[in-house]
Amino acid sequence: MLKKRIMQVVWLLPLLLMLLPFAGIHAESQPASSRAVYIIPVHQTIESGLQSFLERAFKEAHEASAQLIVLDINTLGGEITAAMEIGNLVRDSKIPTVAFIHGDAASAGTFIALNANEIVMSEGSVIGAAAIVDVSGREVDNAKLISYWVESMESAAKMRGRNPVIAAGMVDKNIEVDIPEAGRKFAAGQLVSLSFDDALKAGYSEHTANTLEEVLSYKNVQEAPRIFVEPSTAENLSRILTSPVAKTLLLLVGIAGVAIELFVPGFGLPGILGALGFGLYFFSHYIAGFAGIEEIVLFVLGIILLIIEVVVPGFGLFAAAGTISLISGVVMASYNTASGLKSLGIAVIPAIILIAIFIKIFKRKGVWKKFILSEEQKNEEGYTSSSVKDHLLGKNGVALTVLRPSGTALIGEERIDVVTFGDYIDKGRKIKVTQIEGTRVVVRELNEDEIG
Repeated sequence: MLKKRIMQVVWLLPLLLMLLPFAGIHAESQPASSRAVYIIPVHQTIESGLQSFLERAFKEAHEASAQLIVLDINTLGGEITAAMEIGNLVRDSKIPTVAFIHGDAASAGTFIALNANEIVMSEGSVIGAAAIVDVSGREVDNAKLISYWVESMESAAKMRGRNPVIAAGMVDKNIEVDIPEAGRKFAAGQLVSLSFDDALKAGYSEHTANTLEEVLSYKNVQEAPRIFVEPSTAENLSRILTSPVAKTLLLLVGIAGVAIELFVPGFGLPGILGALGFGLYFFSHYIAGFAGIEEIVLFVLGIILLIIEVVVPGFGLFAAAGTISLISGVVMASYNTASGLKSLGIAVIPAIILIAIFIKIFKRKGVWKKFILSEEQKNEEGYTSSSVKDHLLGKNGVALTVLRPSGTALIGEERIDVVTFGDYIDKGRKIKVTQIEGTRVVVRELNEDEIG
């Protein structure tokens, strides 16, 4: 049964992973002319999945020799690391870029907008409030991190000819910012955020437009062909599954499911769920462009080595090599090493607890049957150990060999290995069994009175 379940896991994992190359096939976009305008959405949370999509969209725009890229921005921010990479992508673009803010460009979204060649805002939209916050929404009080983010925002503002002090005030609330052009003054303790009209007066936007048509008219490209680049279904799924919470849950399900199926086989469902968890983890990271064939091979090799250790114990060598290979594959497939190690570390703790619970409940199943005696053979049920010598107690015999203190004696019709209490007994002397200690038969020499 163990081998059968192991084969199910082994076959299912590669099957899922073999589908990864085909998952990168995107729906066909509209035909692009050599001077098309590309409209690319930057919506919802900024994270690694969005970065992967934008890299693909910018690549398509450059390959099509587009004349303009419009970033359709409406986001409350997200991961700083992803925002930095996206900002660099926008800054390094050889095609002119326009950030069209028609809602919010807060936090990391502000940084992306500042890297564009121009910013156009709709009425009612806001830019700024780019303080660093943790997952619970509380501001991070880390001087080194804040300083780095301030420098990045100031650099982006200077590059496009904007006042860097305003950008710094969007991150660090301890900076006092005076914007006389807009009649605004931000005291210490206030983060800078600008409405569409204040941003226009302060030089943080070049134009006000409420629709995409107005943006294109402002840039005098309203007659140009338009290519609306949208995330594929696979990319949308990837954005969800590569989020910190989702990928940690996938690793938890993967580790616990596969381990439970290997150690407590017979259920089937844990193995299937484990394979799906790992499969979706690598699927999403493959689509996002973080995982390649090398990471997948490392992971599969790790699983195989762990299975070999379970089936053919190798004194822990296979287990150690498999664990290192598996961890390397998972971490290398992640957005970055720190993110991968963090998710794996968080997932391992509850996974171990789940595995321990299953092993405790079903400890008489699976490979544990090899280490646990499940049946007791009792004398009352007709089972007799071949080593039991109780029937010899008190009987006499003859030493067949010299006893010093152990040797062989003939007791009745049986040749028995015996031992004395340290006495020396010559061969052929009469002996008597005085004690039985398990398989140990203790004898002494008979004196002349007893022989007679």
